[in-house]
Amino acid sequence: MHGAGNDYVYVDCTKEEVANPGGLSKKISDRHFGVGSDGLVLICKSSVADFRMRMFNADGSEAQMCGNAVRCIGKYVFDKGLTAKTELRLETLAGVKQLTLFAEGGEVRKVRVDMGAPELHPAKIPVLMAGERAVAAPLEVDGRAFAITCVSMGNPHAVIFVEEVERFDVRRFGALIENHALFPEKVNVEFVERLSAAELRMRVWERGSGETWACGTGACAALVAARLNNLSSETATVHLLGGDLAVEWRKATNHVYMTGEAETVFEGEYLGNA
Repeated sequence: MHGAGNDYVYVDCTKEEVANPGGLSKKISDRHFGVGSDGLVLICKSSVADFRMRMFNADGSEAQMCGNAVRCIGKYVFDKGLTAKTELRLETLAGVKQLTLFAEGGEVRKVRVDMGAPELHPAKIPVLMAGERAVAAPLEVDGRAFAITCVSMGNPHAVIFVEEVERFDVRRFGALIENHALFPEKVNVEFVERLSAAELRMRVWERGSGETWACGTGACAALVAARLNNLSSETATVHLLGGDLAVEWRKATNHVYMTGEAETVFEGEYLGNA
């Protein structure tokens, strides 16, 4: 399944177990010798919500959550008849997320996710910077100066505003910043071009996976960072390589809401010989 081109292999673990999911993610994510994906997502039973998500990056590391994967899980459990609800609670390592499903003809087309409040305190993101917030903070990498704004949406993000993001060397600087000493748990890096107060264009370098076609938490972090730098309105469309996401940071609740499509690409059976 994919959300805005951010693709994962999903396994229904309400019915079966997956041994060594980190190792399986590395094998199955390989685009030459496996299925090919940005990682592996397990849909599990939960004692505190309707379902629980575990997700693993393409390098086998476990991540706290992924906004695009959350939307796909909402589609999966509804389309497969695991629930008839259109308001769901999903347990993640970043807390319980509230999902609203928009269905047409018995299938979910779009999902809105309450991503919760953004974390802005450097120690809780984490980023090794002093102060209450890291907004337009200076960072020099490989001889180039950047201004980074750091946000956690359950996972750490460093947002950088650039001109002509399509031409930007994401691979070079994404990898360097992901592994910079400032980020003890590594970091997802968003390179964002402001088109207007209501539109942002973004490319993302995800820790453990490299450049991906989309990142839901990254899109949310991008809007938060744009607001903190007085570059956008409360609501904006974020254009990613794989599609668009509608993101809103509501002052009234301090929560970020993300709406986008979710798509099933194909289904198959794992034979254990990948």
